[in-house]
Amino acid sequence: MAKVPKTQFVCTDCGHSTPRWQGQCICGSWNTMTEMRVSADAPSQRAKSGLSSSALGYAGSQGGGAKKIDDVQSADAQKSLTGIGELDRVLSGGVTKGSVNIVSGDPGAGKTTLLSDLVARMSLRMPSLYCTAEESLSQFKNRVDRLKLEYNNDNLFLLSETSVENIIDELDAQQIKFAVIDSIQAVVTQSANGSPGSPSQVKAAAQILTQYCKQNNVTMFIIAHVNKNNEIAGPQTLVHIVDALLHIDTNDGQIRTLRANKNRFGDVDTVGIFRMCERGMLSVDNPSEIFLSGSSTNSPGSTITCIRKGNRNILLEIQCLTTENEAEYPQRVCVGLNMNRIKMLTGILRKHTKTKIFHDTFFNIVGGLKIDELETCIDLALVAALLSSLNDFVIPRTSCIMGELSLNGDVRPIDSGVPRVKEAAQHGFTEIYIPHRNYHKSMEGLGAKVMPVKTIHDLIALIN
Repeated sequence: MAKVPKTQFVCTDCGHSTPRWQGQCICGSWNTMTEMRVSADAPSQRAKSGLSSSALGYAGSQGGGAKKIDDVQSADAQKSLTGIGELDRVLSGGVTKGSVNIVSGDPGAGKTTLLSDLVARMSLRMPSLYCTAEESLSQFKNRVDRLKLEYNNDNLFLLSETSVENIIDELDAQQIKFAVIDSIQAVVTQSANGSPGSPSQVKAAAQILTQYCKQNNVTMFIIAHVNKNNEIAGPQTLVHIVDALLHIDTNDGQIRTLRANKNRFGDVDTVGIFRMCERGMLSVDNPSEIFLSGSSTNSPGSTITCIRKGNRNILLEIQCLTTENEAEYPQRVCVGLNMNRIKMLTGILRKHTKTKIFHDTFFNIVGGLKIDELETCIDLALVAALLSSLNDFVIPRTSCIMGELSLNGDVRPIDSGVPRVKEAAQHGFTEIYIPHRNYHKSMEGLGAKVMPVKTIHDLIALIN
């Protein structure tokens, strides 16, 4: 007689299961417990997949008991350049052989476009496979033709499959050394219960694929969906299983930002800049050229500053426009900036400089880049652009302004002051305004005049 299936409640955030429903999961999330029917006589994940307990703990475990640390041979990670400059930068020198990497991002961010280019490039060196569980093979072929990608027909294999076991069979049959799975939420394994995308399926599929890659020295990239909060969907254990987590941020327009939120074979401070166009995701080797308007005319309300994305410095242009107010209350419009930061800076101006701002004020970042709220180094540039437009004077385009403004009107230091100044000097800026505590003797001899600023009053005196 068949056993009656039992019911479990599984958290959609962390994958924790309980026999009864509860409002809050142990991970702290509320109302994330969903009901799932589990067959009582279903084989366990460990039995069906043939994984030992040690293998489940670490995908590359070979057993043999504990060893002394001096008996273990150290081995450097083998990296290879992909030819996609910004991707190699984010991965700290290229793709690590035998690594498992996740790429996440909003729909339309360019995950499939980027990995299609990557798998085509890798097929020129080794047998490569792109497994799509979300689109037909003809759709993928059309994308390859549209992007005019170069590939080795003998080494590039396409697979439309949702079964993890069948995918592994194909990897074995074709002796694949580089693979892309699109996506982890669309594949299923017989060793777990639940529908595709459920926490148990996502976790089990990632464990099986990771173990296979570690034992067979296969490099794999896995596409993962995101939820409404722009965070990777599924259980958090998914992030712990893989070697690297890459996330694509979609800015307004064509700019894409690639960041490593986790990387076992490199740092997580590097950011890659891409431009989405009809030829695909193109690496931007010099992002400052995109975020500067390139205008040769001097006009009020325009200021150049330098921000830091990861471990790279990017010059960008901030534009401000002030017009007479025709309504009862003045408008404050920001594109790519934090509104609360703008309100705070206007309050500082009113308090310490007696500046009256009864105008409609519009701020914009050239190039469509979004500035994080924690990026406070642009405070002085925002204030300078606002005063320039309000008082109708021009800040020369050879000037670069950077620094954080405190509530008492003092200019606070910023991190990595010397690299920012060097970046501005390399791009031909001759006047660079920085916090006085960031000034260093190494800034001399760069071909630019570095002017330390202590207070908001010092800045106004220098730019007027």
